[in-house]
Amino acid sequence: MIHIDAPDELRIEPPGLALACPHCQAHTHLTPVGVPRVADLGRRQPKHVGVVFLCDACGEPVFLKFPALGYAPDRIDLAANFVEIERTPETFPLSYLPAETQGVFKEALACYTAGCFNAFGAMCRRTAQSLFRELGERGKLDLFDELQEAREIAGLDEETFAAVRAVLFGSDGDPWPHQPTLNASRAGVLLEVMRDLLYQTFVRKAKLRQAVTYRKFVVPSTTETEY
Repeated sequence: MIHIDAPDELRIEPPGLALACPHCQAHTHLTPVGVPRVADLGRRQPKHVGVVFLCDACGEPVFLKFPALGYAPDRIDLAANFVEIERTPETFPLSYLPAETQGVFKEALACYTAGCFNAFGAMCRRTAQSLFRELGERGKLDLFDELQEAREIAGLDEETFAAVRAVLFGSDGDPWPHQPTLNASRAGVLLEVMRDLLYQTFVRKAKLRQAVTYRKFVVPSTTETEY
């Protein structure tokens, strides 16, 4: 239960609120420092109530917006499903990707962070198309096999998998319904599928090659191999 009481203090039960700070990315406790007055809220009765917190890790302000559930003379009840006005940026080791793919997927991550989920889907399609140009027809078939494997590992239902497949393997010449509308849930699934495909295709291979090359030039001493 979350509410603001008559002394204009935010009460959160169980005590405390923690999330990933959009500034330092640490998962930490937040301390409320800017709580609206109960009298002002009761007079205006807005549908949403904004509260300013400080990140306990870095001290930067974090602004959250809560739906208002009910108004009483000395208490404002708030819903627990708050909205983060600033979200933690989504990241990926982009330096391992080909130049074109790196650029479009960076924009895709920015769209997702901003909550522009259909723009994110469009940029994921462009990312996939850049991969097809980079890897060729055989690479496109390999990516589809990777997608099928990801479906089995993650246990994606048919409807969600069909949406992801349509985004990544549809054609720009297809009618609009083949570029499905994405909500937050489906966009989140698409994000994790994209991360997995890109990691398996580029990052894993590059890191393994780097490790093998390193081991070729680093030979353990005799004492290190004796037991």
